[in-house]
Amino acid sequence: MFGLIPEIGVDLGTANILVYVRGKGIVLREPSVVAIAKNQSRKVLAVGAQAQQMLGRTPGHIVAVRPLSDGVIADYSTTEKMLEYLFAKIVGRKRFFRPRVLICVPSAVTSVERRAVVQAAKEAGAGEAYTIEEPMAAAIGAGLPISSPGGNMVVDIGGGTTDLAVISMDGIVVSESLRVAGNRMDEVIIRHIKSVYSLMIGDRTAEEIKIQIGSAYPLERELTMAVRGRDLVAGMPKTIEVSSEEVRESLAEPVLAVVEKVKRVLEQTPPELASDIIERGIVLTGGGALLRGLDRLLSVATEIPVYVADDPLSCVAIGTGRALEEFRAIRESSIVVG
Repeated sequence: MFGLIPEIGVDLGTANILVYVRGKGIVLREPSVVAIAKNQSRKVLAVGAQAQQMLGRTPGHIVAVRPLSDGVIADYSTTEKMLEYLFAKIVGRKRFFRPRVLICVPSAVTSVERRAVVQAAKEAGAGEAYTIEEPMAAAIGAGLPISSPGGNMVVDIGGGTTDLAVISMDGIVVSESLRVAGNRMDEVIIRHIKSVYSLMIGDRTAEEIKIQIGSAYPLERELTMAVRGRDLVAGMPKTIEVSSEEVRESLAEPVLAVVEKVKRVLEQTPPELASDIIERGIVLTGGGALLRGLDRLLSVATEIPVYVADDPLSCVAIGTGRALEEFRAIRESSIVVG
């Protein structure tokens, strides 16, 4: 019977949701956006990429929302409906066995927030629901030797939170969570464009700027990009040119917050594990790890080698899947908490 129960790992991110099915790998990668009807039915009209296209473009009777904020549930009922939609899409609505679900949560999540995630998953159709801390899942997904008696440090920079942890022998020794990540970077870019150019841009445009020309460390060849938005003075559409230098300056606040948090975790790390980290380096995962020069900036600031994982966007989901495959062995350990 154990093999007949669908087993699903969910990276429940603020910006994106990735779903891993045991035996199949990552089967779904969608933005964490839900479009719902504003009437009493609150019917889910679209989830993921289709709903993201509706952000800021919906008529009055439809609302497109992000039900997760800073890595935790901000809108419980919408999160439940989103999970129900995803479970139905993956294992079907008419299923004899309800799936066993393992969901990632930030390391600093409270017990109330953790219970809310588990309860939402169960009400959405899960038979059993458990949680795993994001830095642990990220370390597993990045292939770090977390079972050995040695220090491994991972920095997972997602959409809503940055989770940092030092892991040894399948346990988290030191961890910190910072509610500064990819979304905050988008916000400071929006603020910069508004204050300097009196131009209003949306979240998606800010993210494009961050991806195309954003950086944390000076580039060998600086970049420029044409940006379109609405002129706040004339009220008309307008196009400007933005440079990578000014975007880097605007990103300094959230980037330095991450650097300071990395230093704080290293200060709290026991000496023996710290020496292991100096030898093995720090591994970056999550979408924020792709910001140009962030690895170099952290390496200069800490004097420790810093590496970006092979597939930083998928590390947490892959780690959740690998934890599922060892579920019976780790169920009673500190990795999975129900």
